[in-house]
Amino acid sequence: MSSNFHKIAQNKILILDGAMGTMIQRHPLEEEDFRGERFKNHQQPLKGNNDLLSITRPEIIKAIHRQYFEAGADIVETNTFSGTTIAQDDYGLNADDVYQINYQSAKIAKEVAAEFENKFVAGSIGPTNRTASLSPDVNNPGFRAVSFDELKDAYKFQVKGLIDGGVDILLVETVFDTLNAKAALFAIQEYYYENDIQLPIMVSGTITDASGRTLSGQTTEAFLISVEHAPLFSIGLNCALGAKQLRPYLQILAKNAPFCVSAHPNAGLPNEFGQYDESPEAMAAQIKVFLEENLLNVVGGCCGTTPEHIKAIADLAANYKPRHLSVEA
Repeated sequence: MSSNFHKIAQNKILILDGAMGTMIQRHPLEEEDFRGERFKNHQQPLKGNNDLLSITRPEIIKAIHRQYFEAGADIVETNTFSGTTIAQDDYGLNADDVYQINYQSAKIAKEVAAEFENKFVAGSIGPTNRTASLSPDVNNPGFRAVSFDELKDAYKFQVKGLIDGGVDILLVETVFDTLNAKAALFAIQEYYYENDIQLPIMVSGTITDASGRTLSGQTTEAFLISVEHAPLFSIGLNCALGAKQLRPYLQILAKNAPFCVSAHPNAGLPNEFGQYDESPEAMAAQIKVFLEENLLNVVGGCCGTTPEHIKAIADLAANYKPRHLSVEA
């Protein structure tokens, strides 16, 4: 798979899918949908824990993956953004539950990918809801809610479930704290070494505001320097900003990164109701600038994007060559 994936990436701009949460919100789901039979008697509320739907309502998640593939996506992300024991602890779920979230999410995404030709599944590894670099207590700046080793162990457990389920790629995404990302990368490489396996690794950070920095304070260039020691397939940016606002930071990555560069921005900035209402046409017009400047190898969408957005982006990207790598990824 890996050699085929790399070969395809040399000849075309790869299309990543769009938002999972946005699509799930189109379904009027209640507590019972998240519980299913497995969690029928669970002691805590589970509504809103979207990752669980891969177990309790897999047909919904499979339909979303299928829509994105049909729209032109080459890669879909598993429904596992919060699939660590750390994040799922908020819902009172145990290790076996978390393993099943990752395994089943990967399995059902692969089942849909098999319906098409040359389609791939990326295991989505989110940042967790804790940060290794910052204190959650303003009165105790030295306090940390999680350690590097705790993060590493949680990520490694997630990686096992994703790989057992059959993912083709691992995507460490929406990185707001590079130390968290380093723990994820360490976990991935440790798992690869122990199990004699090697899948492509994608990393995508998030710029939190107009300052151009991550939440933990790094510039885009510093973020790149912090992770470029890892054998990455790609580095990129997603979430927080719309396509227009990402451009200067993608230019930095395109100039300096020795690997592929990716972007999956939001559908613009949220309105006063927190909704994303940028049209597919408007978003594609902004991404056209990235393509004309030869900034990207992988492009997709994050919050607010839909199969309609991905189709507009895929149709556009088909007319452009991927960014040339001065150093082969």
